[in-house]
Amino acid sequence: AALQHWREPDQGIWEVRGDPKDFVASKVMCWVAAARGADLADQRGEADRARRWRAGADEIKAEVLDKGLSDRGVFRQHYQTDDLDASLLLLPIMGFLPPDDKRIVSTVLAIADELTQDGLVLRYKVEGTDTGFEGDEGTFTICSFWLVTALAMIGETDRARALCQKLLSFAGPLLLYAEEIDATTGQHLGNFPQAFTHLALIEAVSLLIETDPASKVGPSYNPPPAI
Repeated sequence: AALQHWREPDQGIWEVRGDPKDFVASKVMCWVAAARGADLADQRGEADRARRWRAGADEIKAEVLDKGLSDRGVFRQHYQTDDLDASLLLLPIMGFLPPDDKRIVSTVLAIADELTQDGLVLRYKVEGTDTGFEGDEGTFTICSFWLVTALAMIGETDRARALCQKLLSFAGPLLLYAEEIDATTGQHLGNFPQAFTHLALIEAVSLLIETDPASKVGPSYNPPPAI
């Protein structure tokens, strides 16, 4: 189904109300489906299916690399704009390109520097995206945790840890998070609790633990024997 429909414009991961566009993250998630499907087909010994799905994944990747980059070498929200979108942080997380690829590094740093409010990540610039609503929105908490993960992946560990500590300071009394955070007041906005936010939190903190040589938690840690 992903290979059948990936060329079709859509409303993107955020389900914006404007006309369908060729959102880069949507194409990449179709690549994820085809690439992972090919891996599963290999494991099942279905060579023909694996070959067909991997060829489809390669075709998607080739188009995204051709049409999904701005002139400055940064991935863009969709083919018809050079605007940023926080969903592009999924590209290194999903393994679309290696985290040390200069296009990934440039995209992650551009989002960190240009698509944030007081360090927290916005989904997109509302003035450039037809959301169907008026006014500003809060920073999107899952996107901020995605940025923690992406920064750690590209080697910006100190910056990732600082952002993570800041995000952890915004946790509510139950240590839960809403969908959005007002970066100026710390007020939680939108759906609460937002399950996706906590999945991103777990992934971000786990990666920081793994990249911390002083940590006693991680693949090299051997717990004491049970008594």
